[in-house]
Amino acid sequence: QRMGYTAALVKQECRGTSHLEHTDEIRQWRNAFLLNLLFGIPVMALMVYMIVMDSQKKHNYLMNHMVLPGLSTINLVFFALCTPVQFVGGRHFYARAYKSVKYRAANMDVLIVLATSIAYVYSVVILLVAMAERAPRSPLTFFDTPPMLFVFITLGRWLEHLAKGKTSEALAKLMSLQAAEATLVTLGPDNSLVSEEQVEVELLQRGDALRVVPGARFPVDGRVIAGTSMADESIITGEVMPVSKGPGSLVIAGSINQMGSLLVEATHVGADTTLAQIVRLVEEAQTSKAPIQQLADRLSGYFVPTVVLLSTLTLVTWIVVGFADFAVVQKYFPDFDPSLPHGEVVLRFAFQAAITVLSIACPCALGLATPTAVMVGTGVGAQNGILIKGGEPLEMAHKIKAVVFDKTGTLTHGMPRVLRFALFGNRARVSPRRLTAIVGTAEASSEHPLGVAITKHCKQELSTERLGSCQAFQAVPGFGISCEVSNVDAALNAVDEDEENEKNASPSAPANRSAPHIIMDGDESTATRHELQRYAVLIGNREWMGRSGVEVAPAVHAAMAQHEEQGHTAVLVAVDGQLCGMLAIADAVKEEAALVVRTLTAMGLHVILLTGDNRRTARAIAAQVGVRTAYAEVLPADKVREVERLQRQGLRVAMVGDGVNDSPALAQADVGIAIGSGTDVAIAAADIVLIRSNLLDVVSSIELSKKTVLRIRINFIFALVYNLLGLPIAAGAGLGAG
Repeated sequence: QRMGYTAALVKQECRGTSHLEHTDEIRQWRNAFLLNLLFGIPVMALMVYMIVMDSQKKHNYLMNHMVLPGLSTINLVFFALCTPVQFVGGRHFYARAYKSVKYRAANMDVLIVLATSIAYVYSVVILLVAMAERAPRSPLTFFDTPPMLFVFITLGRWLEHLAKGKTSEALAKLMSLQAAEATLVTLGPDNSLVSEEQVEVELLQRGDALRVVPGARFPVDGRVIAGTSMADESIITGEVMPVSKGPGSLVIAGSINQMGSLLVEATHVGADTTLAQIVRLVEEAQTSKAPIQQLADRLSGYFVPTVVLLSTLTLVTWIVVGFADFAVVQKYFPDFDPSLPHGEVVLRFAFQAAITVLSIACPCALGLATPTAVMVGTGVGAQNGILIKGGEPLEMAHKIKAVVFDKTGTLTHGMPRVLRFALFGNRARVSPRRLTAIVGTAEASSEHPLGVAITKHCKQELSTERLGSCQAFQAVPGFGISCEVSNVDAALNAVDEDEENEKNASPSAPANRSAPHIIMDGDESTATRHELQRYAVLIGNREWMGRSGVEVAPAVHAAMAQHEEQGHTAVLVAVDGQLCGMLAIADAVKEEAALVVRTLTAMGLHVILLTGDNRRTARAIAAQVGVRTAYAEVLPADKVREVERLQRQGLRVAMVGDGVNDSPALAQADVGIAIGSGTDVAIAAADIVLIRSNLLDVVSSIELSKKTVLRIRINFIFALVYNLLGLPIAAGAGLGAG
């Protein structure tokens, strides 16, 4: 600093993604397309004008009016419109074609450059010759070919790089999950807090002690020193259920501390954290995924040399024939200038035939077969709720042989639901409706996903948003809750009043609408007694009931075990020290999941389930939907390895997921398919997004790919037939028949 220099930290979000943004390529192809479109629209309009005038047999002023001898107005306009497109709008194709030829690979760019250049040069040469000879009519030119071809090809390239540029969004969104700052603390004896300060995460080192408050993200991977809480680790495991944390528990960078304040010792920082490894996995998958060699490029590798060879043979053949028998050339080239030497006439005719072969092999059909079909396919997909990012995933999807599904949020709804509410004991003491109101009131104060699911279920069962009052609420992570509930009749009476009002409002209701409301649980004194009564409520697992002195009968243990074998979470309810009920809660399988798995299996695809959940839940879900192969307790890196293993077996793999933890596998798969209701990171990393979050669209996207590729192949067949028929004619093979 004394020498005038300053130091700054390298920000994590500033590195690693610039090469994936395709910013230069997007700007390059966008500008090329706009320029080509500017000159291409008038060319297309003039072509329509020419067709209309020819069909109506009317006088064509633009064709017949001569600006100079041999130069018509239409050819002059075409020349003016084509020249900027050929040398400015098409310059990128020349650069790419040069590189292709340099490495001895004739791809689509070589074919485009060859055809447009020959069409342009041939048109300019015959115009100059006609003007030099002061011909009475202007010759037929091919100036319309380059603008029309370049417009569609540059549009396809622009859209392609726009889709590729989306890959960096996944990394940017992943990096945004990293906490920017951390609370660094100094601890005294017995973990007492001596001091604390806010520092940037880049300054943290292993062994640092940190304080993480409720609602904050863990800045590093670490181990809990003191405190208890619940943590949302869905970015790693994909599971919505929070994990209880206490002294000795491990925490993960990027996950969220939900409840209590924790003291954490950093064990992995910077690039060594689990979140940083996920970022690296996504980046490596996106940069290492080999681009698909399109069918047009493969055909061009054979087509270009063949056309060039045929053109050369045509030139040599007609030169030999012309010098051997000039009468043949004189017969089929009657408009030559008699004053020219015979040798020059033969050369003109031979070069005209050779250039015609190259021109007739115009790659319009080959070049437009893919982009036009892809545009239609992606448009149809968008209309049906399937967002396809470019032509590559649309072309690849039909080759898929294995489909890998995530569980939570993909095959399941991603949120826990109450599947069963079983009542035990004397129903006369606490009626089912009253118990429902008590449980809903107690769990309304809980932030746990299970508590939210229970409260939602109780409100739906009671058809009301009103609940009772809750006091002395206590939540013990990993066990359950305890509280005192009162005034539940407010909820019950609100339901009864609503039902009575609906009844009175109906046409068949009794005329006396001022009749007093009947209290269902007894007389008015009974109602008052209920309102004043407080219920001591316990809701939680077996251990919570045991610690609270509530006896759990063997039959209840058996019922809980039965649900737990199916992957459900069993929760017990006790009121005033007596066990009253059990709730079975689970992340329910989507209605269409089993049908989708059966359909994919019937299509001959291998269906696999990967989940970060436990083995028991994975087996239960796999059995429900019909998946034969399931892997449980897998981390993001494990999902990537499984996709790579399938790819090494020669299978094209589709990965279907919705969470941050799925993003590396989505990027690694040949086709990544994200659920529309999933995280932004997963959507950004995927190739296809199911906007309606309906799994049936997985099948639809594969079928759409098959139909699109079939259309592309049909287009190629017609293009090849056109060239196979046209090339011999252009070479002069049909002159004798004419």
